[in-house]
Amino acid sequence: MTQPQNWGKLLILAGALLILTGALLYLAPRFPFLAKLLEPLRWRNGPVTVYFPLGLSILLSVLLSLLLYFWRRW
Repeated sequence: MTQPQNWGKLLILAGALLILTGALLYLAPRFPFLAKLLEPLRWRNGPVTVYFPLGLSILLSVLLSLLLYFWRRW
């Protein structure tokens, strides 16, 4: 496969990932379980507050893993 074909596949997969992420963020307020999943975990200790988007990180990891799996099979 030539170099431009590889870049083309990469751009298609990146676009698909952006579309899926955008759709998820757009639909999240309509489904309570999705809205709760996308909320970050909060840890407060005095004046220090730490936010970590665990649910979103896991979701993006799964989506990226699936896209890379299909990339290798394609």
